[in-house]
Amino acid sequence: MSAREPVVIVGAAETTEIGRLPHLSVLDHHMDAARNAMADAGVVPAQIDGIASTGADPMMVARLLGIEPSFVDGTAVGGCSPLVHVRHAVAAIRGGLCTTVLVTHGESGRSRVDATYPMFGPQSLRGQFELPYGAHVAGNALPLGLVRYMHETGLTPEQLAMVAVVQREWAARNPRALRRDPITVEDVLASRYVSYPLHAPEVCLVADGGGALVVTSAARARDLTPAHRPVVVAGAGEASETALLSMMEDVTSSKAFRRSSRLAFGEAGITHADVDHLMLYDPFAHVPLMMLEDLGFVGRGEAGPFVADGGTAPGGPLPTNTNGGGLAYVHTGMYGMFAIQESVRQVRGVAPAQVADVEVSVAHGIGSYFFAAATLVLTRGDR
Repeated sequence: MSAREPVVIVGAAETTEIGRLPHLSVLDHHMDAARNAMADAGVVPAQIDGIASTGADPMMVARLLGIEPSFVDGTAVGGCSPLVHVRHAVAAIRGGLCTTVLVTHGESGRSRVDATYPMFGPQSLRGQFELPYGAHVAGNALPLGLVRYMHETGLTPEQLAMVAVVQREWAARNPRALRRDPITVEDVLASRYVSYPLHAPEVCLVADGGGALVVTSAARARDLTPAHRPVVVAGAGEASETALLSMMEDVTSSKAFRRSSRLAFGEAGITHADVDHLMLYDPFAHVPLMMLEDLGFVGRGEAGPFVADGGTAPGGPLPTNTNGGGLAYVHTGMYGMFAIQESVRQVRGVAPAQVADVEVSVAHGIGSYFFAAATLVLTRGDR
């Protein structure tokens, strides 16, 4: 196929259940999500010749589904891996390596059934040089630069709390969200600290579940009978900055965020004004604030006031994390797949908290704390 022929997401679905699911293994989540996505796409295993998986061995996923792939991708860079897999799938399809790629994700983040994280094992750089000194995820790793960021930008605790408040507003419109009860800034500030200055509602959920995507060429999609319109992968980018938090150039900003988004926006040929909907990976409330700035939607120090003034809320100019995000919808440990799923739903026009007339949605993910990042620009086929 032509290097510029559109590649589309023709199938997208999450696991049948999300939450606390101790009766299901990691592979169970992959299988469930994969079957749901294939049904959504109107394909059977024999029509798939590429596999990419996060959280499980892609060869095992392919074997259990009866897929014989000519393209296999097990890239593991943390939570943004599914976004990276979509980018790789686009390249593989355009390069003639395969015709249709199934991207799967599944985790037992809460129940811990068959859950392993070799990237953080004792043999890893983090396991040798940071974890022994207390740089753990909820304790101080991801929040590491937050106090410095607040000092440099003037972000207030009230503005930070508004991130959680706004995402509960979105979650209240989503029957599947795990945290739907509305909260106020006062509620957030009165709740317990998890890692100063972050309170419990400003920290992501921990749950079980997953999702899957079917990616193919626009030409091949015309021969299928998907349940919904195909969504075009108009642009994609990926980048990495470091392998250790202690090696970051600036703990209040991410070079990887900036690079991956520039690549995706450039390939799609869009500007920030073209974006109708935004999904930002939110393990902690301050991370989407940094992303708003690093991706160029607002200037340095402007993200907190932007969110506090309703910029990302229902009815605001930049609807963001409309499923409730990792703070209120679901977070299994690697959230990137769920960000893509909501972007797909918004472009299709079928999201529970649907934004009117979404033509361009951007999904942006973080990988292994601030080590890596990936960005997707998804658009309607008739744009």
